[in-house]
Amino acid sequence: MRFDFGSIRARLILGAALVLLSFMAVAGVALQRAYDESVRAAHFARLQGTVYLLLAGAELDASGALVMPAQLAEPRLSLPGSGLYASILNVHRGEAWHSASAVGTAAPFQRSAPVGEWRYGTVEGPGGTFLAATYGVRWAGRAVEAPLVLSVLEHKAGFDRETRVFQRTLSTWLGGAALLLLLSQTVLLQWGLSPLRRVALEISRIERGEQAEVQGRYPSEIAALTDNLNTLIKQERVRQTRYKEALSFLAHSLKTPLAVLRTALAQPQQLPATVAQQVARMDDIVQHQLGRAAASGAARFAPHLALAPILNRIRDSLAKVYADRNLTFTIDCPPGLSWRIDEGDAFEMLGNVLDNAAKWAGSRVAATAWREADALHIRVEDDGPGFADTQAVLQLHVRGDEKVPGHGVGLAVVSDLVASHHGELKLSRSQGGGARLDIVLPAP
Repeated sequence: MRFDFGSIRARLILGAALVLLSFMAVAGVALQRAYDESVRAAHFARLQGTVYLLLAGAELDASGALVMPAQLAEPRLSLPGSGLYASILNVHRGEAWHSASAVGTAAPFQRSAPVGEWRYGTVEGPGGTFLAATYGVRWAGRAVEAPLVLSVLEHKAGFDRETRVFQRTLSTWLGGAALLLLLSQTVLLQWGLSPLRRVALEISRIERGEQAEVQGRYPSEIAALTDNLNTLIKQERVRQTRYKEALSFLAHSLKTPLAVLRTALAQPQQLPATVAQQVARMDDIVQHQLGRAAASGAARFAPHLALAPILNRIRDSLAKVYADRNLTFTIDCPPGLSWRIDEGDAFEMLGNVLDNAAKWAGSRVAATAWREADALHIRVEDDGPGFADTQAVLQLHVRGDEKVPGHGVGLAVVSDLVASHHGELKLSRSQGGGARLDIVLPAP
């Protein structure tokens, strides 16, 4: 497996490893310290018990001299060099008793302690480092009383050995656990990121032309991405198909006008009229096919476009074009109504239907836009004669009346635009007897 340090997988694995190792290190230090404190407290508790043992065996004679039994219950105090040493200092007499275990050693016994107070700590001596427990007491005998200082030392080697064993065991287990967790995390990350690798492989196959779209099933976090990617691919292919069809249609449709022009060359008297007629026809064909080819179609990723300003701009333009007819244009569109549509498609679609209505209107053109059931509804009405044939007028070069200026292209372009948005175009008569055109565009 190639490890790319710039990949998301490498970042996640490295990040998880650093977090895990940091946690293990902190946890190891905390556990080691807690264990050290626990062992230290246990050792001091044993030293305190030894002090109580000395108190139980200590006696003062009539002269105030300290008298200790020959044997104590702690056998280590009777074994020279055992590592456990004890001392009792009779402060008034300046005499000290030492356990048999302290013979031949220079144990650093404590010489003072407040009465009734315990002192614990670590002391250094010629023989090494010792854990020390010291207790001061005022001893009352039969006839005398005297202050005593009881000091018990234990060589720190035993304490250090216990902590080293625990540290070694802890390091082994934490290291093993860290390694196991790292391997588990790596496997989980590999499994979790596998859908991304499969998406990348599918995209590579799409680029090579081996498949048409992303076909795999992916988790919900990636499914939205793959769906949108497929939508973009489909839209791009529809656009390419539309351009190819437009070019093919142009190549086929322009043959007849060109043939007529060639024939007209043999008739010079009719040539100007024939040229003007056929050039106008070719211009209509080109305009229609350019409109079809440029249609963006249903655009899931287009920004929301406010429709009221578009309708108002078209109304103002048409009012100037048809100023001599004194037409009344009425626009009913909520200011907040917006839709996902390309601005060029919106101007082309709305401009053509309003212009067509204005050509046929007697005095009034009304446009209404609203949203209903997750679809955009647009209705344009006029008070003209209405449609004689609601099907034929949607075809190229078919005009409702040859006396009305136009080329029979506008509604055909609108029909193609509506179809590219998977919408519906319906022609009918308005209540006043004029023409009514309804456009319904579903949500992209």
